[in-house]
Amino acid sequence: MSPLKITTRDAAAGPVLEVLGALDYDTAPELRALLAAVPLRPGQRLVIDLSGLEFCDSSGLTALIVARNHAHAARADIALAAVPDHTLRLMNTTGLDRIFPLLPDGEGTTRP
Repeated sequence: MSPLKITTRDAAAGPVLEVLGALDYDTAPELRALLAAVPLRPGQRLVIDLSGLEFCDSSGLTALIVARNHAHAARADIALAAVPDHTLRLMNTTGLDRIFPLLPDGEGTTRP
């Protein structure tokens, strides 16, 4: 598995975080720490692009819930883009697919 790499960029609707590699017990704190530094304004949409995600465990899912809570605290929306099948199965099993809007590959993540 590849080490976690997170890039941040701005899109028309709000910030986009691209997550690459493994999001697990060892790396989830990196995403959580980065989220605390991502400024969100009411009405924006935080998109987390998971197209490069290779692995996700329960700690990774928890980090995504933290992202959702961060967005909602700022009165912003959140969406997950390009969720890999292996992660989508976990989300379906845990019911998280019902609380996160899911975007197809790259939708809403284009640069302004």
